[in-house]
Amino acid sequence: MAGLSTMHLKSARAYRIRLALTEFFAQPSVDAAEQYLKRWYCWATHSRLEPIIRVAKTIESHWAGTISWHAKSINNGILEGTNSLIQAAKARARGYRTTDNFITMGYLIPGKLE
Repeated sequence: MAGLSTMHLKSARAYRIRLALTEFFAQPSVDAAEQYLKRWYCWATHSRLEPIIRVAKTIESHWAGTISWHAKSINNGILEGTNSLIQAAKARARGYRTTDNFITMGYLIPGKLE
């Protein structure tokens, strides 16, 4: 049973670190957000939880973009939605005769044109 409780402790610790990362988005200013993210990064990299450390390193490699999100609050949700529609059209058609036809459908479908 000792292995089971150890697993629960690691899971709980990982979950707390994950929840703490979401607090980054609630910070009142860019400077506060960057300070918060630095503290979170230090906690995550010293957690001895390999998946958490990998996430922290990924955030570190995209540090400027992560901080700039806080300054501009822009995400790529619309782009992902458009890509999803285009991929669905591609799958539905099972291929287009030419690249031009595929590009044309890429414009028509998200624009809800006929």
